[in-house]
Amino acid sequence: MAKIKMSKKAASIDMTAMCDVAFLLLTFFILTATAKVPEPITVDTPSSTVKDKLPETDLVVISVSSQGNMFVDIKGRELRKKTLEIMEQKYNLPPFTQDEKDQFALMESFGVPVEGIRSIIKMKSSERNRVGVQTGVPYDTIPHVEGDTKNQLYEWIYAARQAYIDLGNTKKELNFAVKGDAKLQYPKIKNVMDILQEQKINTFDLVTGLRGANY
Repeated sequence: MAKIKMSKKAASIDMTAMCDVAFLLLTFFILTATAKVPEPITVDTPSSTVKDKLPETDLVVISVSSQGNMFVDIKGRELRKKTLEIMEQKYNLPPFTQDEKDQFALMESFGVPVEGIRSIIKMKSSERNRVGVQTGVPYDTIPHVEGDTKNQLYEWIYAARQAYIDLGNTKKELNFAVKGDAKLQYPKIKNVMDILQEQKINTFDLVTGLRGANY
């Protein structure tokens, strides 16, 4: 009996639906992703196995570079603006314009004497993040206002706490974190801890990098 040959047809798959789903997912991730803000210093944090994440707002991060320079990052736009206003009054600075306050609220961490804040606000991000432009917030006990014996790092911390209260947060404390370079000598970190504890801030986070599984 003769064999019947079956005709072979090329199979085709409609990928239209798959492409639509892929582009929808891509669009979703792009719109919901948070861009990494460039920083004026690179801090190589020590490794640990802690996986807890820091809050994205209501937080002040004090970063210490490998050279011991101090940088401050105040999380929260309104908190940043209010803190700047308090420092303006504290150091009798010329009033900041609304545009300058808005620019300051969008900035990354900063590390200059308070007298130089206006100059870095006017810079582009690429300019103020160049090496050597920002030399750090002063943290030695040198009076900058007549009768004042506190350093500027102390005053930024104090102003941020006061601003947090002025914005209506009376039932909880502002969060603080210390981010130190892994190569940094302990006395520099202790300087930050002493300033925090001088203001009765005994609870704060130490920022670390996640250690690998085969570490």
